[in-house]
Amino acid sequence: MTRPVVGITTYRDPASWGSWQQVPADVLSVRYTDSVRAGGGIPVLLPPVLDPDDAATVLERLDALVIAGGADIDPARYGQRPGPHTTGFRPDRDRSELALLESAAARDLPTFGICRGMQLMAVQAKGSLVQHVPDVVQSDRHAVGPGVYAPVAARTVPGTRVAALLDATLTVPCHHHQAVDEHPGMVPAAYAQDGTLEAMEDPERRFWLGVQWHPETGTDVRLFAALVDAARR
Repeated sequence: MTRPVVGITTYRDPASWGSWQQVPADVLSVRYTDSVRAGGGIPVLLPPVLDPDDAATVLERLDALVIAGGADIDPARYGQRPGPHTTGFRPDRDRSELALLESAAARDLPTFGICRGMQLMAVQAKGSLVQHVPDVVQSDRHAVGPGVYAPVAARTVPGTRVAALLDATLTVPCHHHQAVDEHPGMVPAAYAQDGTLEAMEDPERRFWLGVQWHPETGTDVRLFAALVDAARR
């Protein structure tokens, strides 16, 4: 059986390898590609340079899409001004990934958003974000420090795809100071104990699902396998 081809979005940042130091590069943690492979797919990296026409052409050749984690989304994309903790916007990623999501939605392409990816799915649907979660929950438990994935207790929502794929209660690795607020067309699929939305999905689509945590950092590839299975079908 042919393995589905899964596109994964990337960052454009200075990187070093061999004799090259701090050279602009399109990069991504191998945890994403390894997770897609473990789930049964063939990973393909997508640089943040795609306009709408490029995105439509690329997605004609893909079976599924993963929108990876990363920097804050420009609040202008959801009609807000940036708060004091909202920084480091990446207009290239915003533009390219929103183009991919628009085309994926039009084609009903199986799509999986991770952390920033889930947030961007909400923005693409004309939703909005909580710009700084600690202002709401009075805790930094969702992002305890740079480069650290904090364990967060969560509960899935009965009747959702996420609940069918995972457990009723679980501990998820989080690194996010923002979260989804409004998410038109999608239903909540998991919450943290403090009420933060940790997963959402569109039950009317083949596979249109976002999680606020980072499943690629662990060994549980059930969500990636479900994405690949939806692409295969």
